[in-house]
Amino acid sequence: MSLNPGVSDWQGLRVWLIGASSGIGKATAEALLQEGARVALTSRNEAALQAMSGPDALVAVADVTDRDSLRTAFDRVVDGLGGIDLVILNAGTHRPVRAWELDAESAEQLVRVNLLGVINATALLVPYFIDRGQGRLAITASVAGYGGLPTGLVYGATKAALINFAETLYLDLAPRGVVVHLINPGFVKTPLTDRNDFRMPALISSEEAASEILAGMERGEFEIHFPRRFTRVMKLLRLLPYSWYFPLVHRITGL
Repeated sequence: MSLNPGVSDWQGLRVWLIGASSGIGKATAEALLQEGARVALTSRNEAALQAMSGPDALVAVADVTDRDSLRTAFDRVVDGLGGIDLVILNAGTHRPVRAWELDAESAEQLVRVNLLGVINATALLVPYFIDRGQGRLAITASVAGYGGLPTGLVYGATKAALINFAETLYLDLAPRGVVVHLINPGFVKTPLTDRNDFRMPALISSEEAASEILAGMERGEFEIHFPRRFTRVMKLLRLLPYSWYFPLVHRITGL
């Protein structure tokens, strides 16, 4: 059952994509532009954004950990597009960490980008959408947030927090006419997953991920998870008692 109204037409839809310069974000921006959406592109990497931009794209450079730069970008996007219909919060980073490699400073940076960056943007956008009585907010988390996994010591914790955050946003905002989507990718080939030194099951391309994201929004899904041959296994694993879960994860990952 769909928990949200679906997107019926991308043509002319005003989309702000934060975290657009590479990987899933870049592929999603390109897919949206191809569908006729008007897209504002945001990341810290201005050169990468300018290389992507076309007649239907607007560049607004910002750092999600800097609330002032986000506010400036927000104002630029609203002025440039004449409003915002959908925001995709995709900015994030990844660093494989095992328990014996934990460094507090590096961990703090992961939390600032992956979790606090989303909170910074959401705090800016929710009053805007509530005031309009409509809008869509999509948050990219990860199936790594379903349960503890080797190498995901800090990354997985930030994604688990985002899953909870998006669920609570849905409870608060759906009655006010604001749509919330939770995007939980499995393994997608990006510059970030290229850092992994283990076999990644059901690995898909960024273009395939973008196609899944748009299709999920069209269907009105709250949680858009993919590829399902992998994410369904992860969902099943998290339902198991820990006495089964831990040995299975060790066996599956080899770590």
